[in-house]
Formats: sequence, C-alpha cells, structure tokens
Amino acid sequence: MCGIAGLWAFSLNQVETVEASVSRMVTAIKHRGPDGQGVWAHPEIGLALGHARLAIIDLSETGRQPMTSSDGRWTIVFNGEIYNFRELRAELASAGKSFRGSSDTEVLLEACAAYGPIEAVTRCNGMFALAAFDAERRELWLARDHMGIKPLYWTVQDGKLLFGSELKAIRAAPFNNVRLDMDAVASFFRLGYIPTPQTVYLGVEKLPPGMCVRVRADGSTERSQFWSLHDVARAGLERRSLSDNDAVDQLEALLTDSIERQMIADVPTGVLLSGGIDSSTVAALAQTTSSRAVRSFSIGFGERDYDESGYAEQVARHLGTDHETLVVDAAAARDVIPKLPDMYDEPFGDSSQIPTYLVSELTRRHVKVVLSGDGGDELFAGYQRYSHAMRLKSLFGNIPSPLRRAASQVLLNTPTGPLDRFAARMLPAAGQRLGTRARRLGDLLGTSGADDLYLSLVSQWSRRENPADRDGVRQKSLEHLFAVPLSADFLDRMRYCDSITYLPDDILTKVDRASMAVSLEARVPILDTRVASLAWRLSPDQIVRDGVGKWALRQVLYRHVPSAMVDRPKMGFGIPVGAWMRGPLREWCEELLDPGRLAEDGILDPVAIRRKWTDHVAGRANWQYPLWVALMFQAWRNRWL
Repeated sequence: MCGIAGLWAFSLNQVETVEASVSRMVTAIKHRGPDGQGVWAHPEIGLALGHARLAIIDLSETGRQPMTSSDGRWTIVFNGEIYNFRELRAELASAGKSFRGSSDTEVLLEACAAYGPIEAVTRCNGMFALAAFDAERRELWLARDHMGIKPLYWTVQDGKLLFGSELKAIRAAPFNNVRLDMDAVASFFRLGYIPTPQTVYLGVEKLPPGMCVRVRADGSTERSQFWSLHDVARAGLERRSLSDNDAVDQLEALLTDSIERQMIADVPTGVLLSGGIDSSTVAALAQTTSSRAVRSFSIGFGERDYDESGYAEQVARHLGTDHETLVVDAAAARDVIPKLPDMYDEPFGDSSQIPTYLVSELTRRHVKVVLSGDGGDELFAGYQRYSHAMRLKSLFGNIPSPLRRAASQVLLNTPTGPLDRFAARMLPAAGQRLGTRARRLGDLLGTSGADDLYLSLVSQWSRRENPADRDGVRQKSLEHLFAVPLSADFLDRMRYCDSITYLPDDILTKVDRASMAVSLEARVPILDTRVASLAWRLSPDQIVRDGVGKWALRQVLYRHVPSAMVDRPKMGFGIPVGAWMRGPLREWCEELLDPGRLAEDGILDPVAIRRKWTDHVAGRANWQYPLWVALMFQAWRNRWL
C-alpha cells in the first residue's frame, strides 16, 4: 500500500524541474507511504514518476519503487496489493523470467513486460492503482482495480499530464491549474460524495474502476475497459441456477480463499470487527485459516445508541480472536473534525468518516494491515433502504400518476409550520416533525419512476432544494447513474447502482483516506471479483429471504457464529452528529453557515441552508445529514480555496 504521483510535461525538456515537482507531489501524500519516497525521471521527455512506500511485502530494498523491469523497458509505480502474485510469479518464471526480490510489485511489473499492461491487470486478483511507462513506445499506462478499491486522479491540462493517489498530490504540482466544478458541487450536495469520473475540479477526473488509460508522448489519450461489473452482473443474472447448498458452499469457499490470500503480509495483520454480519464473517473465516488468534479491533462510544462494541466483543470471545476495543468520548470524536478537510481533499459528506478514522488510528498502533467487511451491503443487499424502496415502489404503483403528482404538489406547497403545530397539539407522539415528513413524502411522490425514486431515497438534498443548483440545471449527470438497463428487477438495479457509485465513491473512499491517514493498509476480501461474480449468480431468494437481506452470507456466518449473536437490526457506523450540532458544535456550525458569508461566496444558496439549519436547531427536524454535507463543503472550501 502506497501513494503514487507523476507528471509528464509533453513539451518541456527540463527533467530537473519535473523531477523536483514530482518530489513535492510525493511529499504531499507521504502519509500513504512513510517508509520511503522515490522519484524516477526520464532524461529526454520530461516525465517523472513518484512513489511513497508503505512496506508490506518484501520489506527489503528490492521492493522499493519506482521499479524498472529486468529488460529495462518498463518502469512502474504501484499502490495496492496483488493477491495472486505467487501464481503469476510461477507462471512468469516457467517462461524464463528471473526475479531480484519477492515483492508483488516486481511480479506485476514483469507481467506488464511479458503480456502488456491490459492483459497483466486483467490477470490480477487485487486492489491497485498504477502507472507503467513503456520506454520503447514512449507510452504511459494508468490503471485502476476492478472494483475501485484504490483511488487514482488524473488530468491533462496545458500540455501536461498530472496524476496522483489523492488530489493533494496534483495540487502540489506547480503546473496545476485547478478550478471549481460547480456541476460536481451540485452532485456532491445531492449525494454526499462526488461520483466518478467527476472531481471537485474542472478537468480533473477519477479514473473509473476497471479502466486503463494509455497516454502518448504527444499528449493524446486512449481509454480501455479491461473489466466491467455491468458485464459480470449481466452474465451472472443469466446463470441463476445454484441450489441453496451450492450457493452457500461456493460462497464460503471463495470468501475463505480470498481472506487467506489477503492475510499474507510480511508485517502484522488484523481484522476490523463491528459485530455485524460482514465483519463477523470476515473475522470468522480469518480465524479458521489462522493457526493462532487473529487480532481484531472495534470502537465503542459513550452514547449507547451508537455503540456496537459489546456485540463485537461477544463475537470475538466466541471466535477466540485477540480483541481490542477503543472506547472514545464525544470530545475525542469531535477532535477529528478539523482534520477532515486535509484527509478528504475534496468535499466528502459521510459523517462515519470520523469513527472510521478513529478505529484506523487504534488499529495502526498494533498492526500494519487490516481486513474489513466492506462491500457486503452492496453485493448482498444489506441496506435497509432496499426494503424501504421496494415497499414504496409497490405502494406508489397502486396510486394513479396524476393523483400522485397532485398529492406531491400539495405536500410540497403546504407550509411546515401549521403542520408542526397541529402535530404538537393533536399528535404528540409524532413530535414536531410532521411538516418535515410531509415534505419528504412530497419529494418521493413526485418521482417519475422506480429509478428516480431510488435516487431520491439516497439523496442528501433533493433536486428541488439543492443549494448548489439554484436553477435546477446542474444535476442531469446523475440520472444515467441510476437508470440502469441491467435487469427488470428493482433490487438488482439498486444493488448495481450502489456498487458503481456509493461503494467506490463513498464507502471505499472513506476507508482509503481514513486508513491511509494513519499509514494503515485496509483490505476488503468481500470485494474479490470472484465473490462479486458469484453474488450476481445468486437468485433473488438467496439474496433476500423473508424480507431480510444477505441470506447466503448469513448462512456462511451461521456455520461459525450462532445466529442469535449477530441477528439484530442494522445500526450502521455513525455518530450523534445531529445532537452535537445543537450543542458543542453549534458555534462551529454557525460560523461556517453564516448567511452573510454564504452570500458573499456566491457558491451556495444561503436561504436553503439557513432554513434547514434553523429547523434543526429548533428541534423541528433532524437535518443532520444534509447539514453535514453543507458543513463539509464549507470546511473544505476554507482549506483548499
């Protein structure tokens, strides 16, 4: 696990300038690789590649990057792990390749030399972002792993290519020319993250999962998709013929193999254990593959409604793991907030970034590599919103469209104050939020179909209220993400949409930045492409049974942990940020959301934001999620603009 960066000045033959620039880019992301930094430069064409090393496999000098192939043709910088590197190494050795060290980087490099970059990454089982230079053809190849576990940002501007593991690497280059992309800002307010390929800067892109880009010396680029989840999902849906026993047996075998591969390292390893289905499955199978107690880690909070540590400890005792729990108070969690704009160097609105950072910090005190359970909710339909969406779709389908649209307009145009006052007097059990709930129902009733309904459910700000899109024209780019010609089945489409949007751009981004901020490598065995392929072969009844998701995954876990120990409503990985906004964070919020300041910036609509802030502080509504998005944008803006 590392950080990579590079610069190719197509018309600039000043290698010293380029090399010094890339050195600064690498320094900006040295938290990703504190074990050493290196820069390689081509003396003739103005190209430099940089690397910040977190030594995991082959800790010796033979594992250092940038690394050049044995034939001298290829040079690589690589962030990630190749879990089938031993098989690839044996295959290459049988074809006559010799190796200087034992790293997976060298195997990947020699695979590029033997097969070409596209064939090499297609053969890889792993997580990666890489840049590989072909000196003979004077071409640079960029690639990102199949599921988007590792990040890669890139841009071609003003006759130069810039790329890096984080945007701060590109910002560190003296040649960068970044400008705010208001379409991306509107997307951020809608979703709470910026969807691929957008970034917060015009002309700077996230490389999509499963994608390669070939860059030539004249600055031209050519994109190639070496792996597509859409193709895998479609092929799987056409082969849904597994019996229940075969489905569970195959899933357990693949997960066990994935976890066993991902436990390989030359440094201490562990697992994150929340006590939920996904992390408990990973911990259980990790323990079955290990000859000694696996290290496991969880985090607990003083606020009981947000504390799952007791469940994790119960599972750990049953499995026999060597478990560590960090209990943090609200002050410790709030102390993380000032670090977030640097950690997430584009706006990022998922408040579970805070506990993710805290558990990473705890874990890094003991191990250098950790396995997490991320990906299970998307592949196996674990989110509660799936069942909510399906119930609403069924309900709305029984209401004629004209009546539904009329009801939507009535609810959206009714002032919330009278409804809240009526609820306070006549329906005290409903609290003072009847008006807020009516507005939300109005938004949902006004959706144009199932896919639009789902986009509305996952939105932090509605299209109508989006403070970064006053004229309503900046959000059309989202519609294609949630209108998927994959399957007629609504659950399939929701799982797929989450897997190509929310998973890489929220969940995996959160884990990557939080873990790499403390130089911890986080691995995600559930996102092995073989597991993903199998998940799409399961029948709907093997995904959701009796209204409960993750049926097949639960059956695997029940072979190792009693069902009563893990079957409970999904809690999520959150913090009481809404209550903090009314209390200890209020002054910070007031400063960032000051209407005069918002109006002066001219980026956001202060009226829309202040309306939600006023309702939230008064207790009439809990707008913690959309307000957190606004706060994170403002905090990011203060740091980076």
